[in-house]
Amino acid sequence: MKYPFTKMHGIGNDYIYFNCLQRELDDPSGMARYLSRRHFSVGADGIVMICPSDKADARMRMFNADGSEGKMCGNAIRCVGKYLYDNGLTDKTQLTIDTLSGVKRLQLDVRGGRVRSVRVDMGTAEFEPSKIPVTCACDIVKDMPVNIAGSEWRITCVSMGNPHAVVYVDDPDALELDRLGPQFENHPMFPQRVNTEFVRVEDPHTLRMRVWERGSGETYACGTGACACVAASALNGLCPYDEPVTVRLRGGELQIVCTRDRRVFMSGPAARAYEGVFDDEDRD
Repeated sequence: MKYPFTKMHGIGNDYIYFNCLQRELDDPSGMARYLSRRHFSVGADGIVMICPSDKADARMRMFNADGSEGKMCGNAIRCVGKYLYDNGLTDKTQLTIDTLSGVKRLQLDVRGGRVRSVRVDMGTAEFEPSKIPVTCACDIVKDMPVNIAGSEWRITCVSMGNPHAVVYVDDPDALELDRLGPQFENHPMFPQRVNTEFVRVEDPHTLRMRVWERGSGETYACGTGACACVAASALNGLCPYDEPVTVRLRGGELQIVCTRDRRVFMSGPAARAYEGVFDDEDRD
């Protein structure tokens, strides 16, 4: 069977998008594992299915490179908005997209008939340990010392629809993320694994980060991770509430605002790389 797809990315966080408005994929987990292999297949951080919804303009399902289903992806949801508008599936510039972490609202920035960037209401940052989840007999995991990979790290944990551990470091680029990332991801204190952001505060309005995503490894960008970093930094008094903060990732920049009531808004680009067709008979 042949499956048309579109390769898209949000500042380098790349996924393979399938139009599933008429029919969903039979084996999305297996497809994600097979197609995400760089050098051996299309190559991506995972796949995204754009599906119908009875409570929003569309529903997004995303699967990581290891086949696990994720609840939310900030970079992917911007691309879903672009896909729907650019392909004539909607003429609205304000969309609602249903995800496993709730319905998100998108504001599309359209120029020359195409979506160039998207602002997303990402919902409220959650710091209660049981809702992240993180195993801790405390009210909040804020600047907490933990021993991981033989060293002490100070972490702040937050959920943006999926779990994040924000770690402040002097130089994210100097870290051996291939070694550290899996040990954070699979630490026993994170019962559902965790996305880990290694962050340097350049100034109160600028953060620089690298990210290790559960199920995908290091990626060029993570939208929910950028949101988690700003929410955690505001909580720690490192960034202001209610003002834009630039988060610099390996693939580009995102603009994040965390309000005093912990509602988070993300703005960033969305881009189409190319279109193709996957023939399932070619699968080895």
